[in-house]
Amino acid sequence: MEIEFKNKKLRELCENRKKAEIELGSESAKKLRTRLSDIDAAFNVQELTAGRPHPLERDRLGEFAVDLSGGKRLVFKPNHVPVPLNKHGKIDWAEITAITIIYIGDYHD
Repeated sequence: MEIEFKNKKLRELCENRKKAEIELGSESAKKLRTRLSDIDAAFNVQELTAGRPHPLERDRLGEFAVDLSGGKRLVFKPNHVPVPLNKHGKIDWAEITAITIIYIGDYHD
C-alpha cells in the first residue's frame, strides 16, 4: 500500500526508531515498525491481519486502526479521491490501496 503522513511529526515518529521508542515506549515502537511493514506489504487494507485491524466508529468514522501495545494504536484514513464506497455507502476497505497515517497513540486518554 501507499503510505502518506498527516504531518512531519508523524513521519518522523514512523521513520526514526529512537524517537518512536522515546515517545511510545520500546514495545509500541517495535509494534509500530512491524505494523508499518505489514501495511507496506499489503495490497489493500482488507489484507491486514495483525494488530486487530478494524474500522473505527462515531467521532472517528472513516478511520481505521491497528493495535500497537499498551492501548496505543496506529490510525489511518483512506487517501483516495473519491473514497471507494460499497453498495451500502460505507468505505470499501478492500479497495483502499493508499492511506494517510493521522494518529499514533491512545485516543482513549
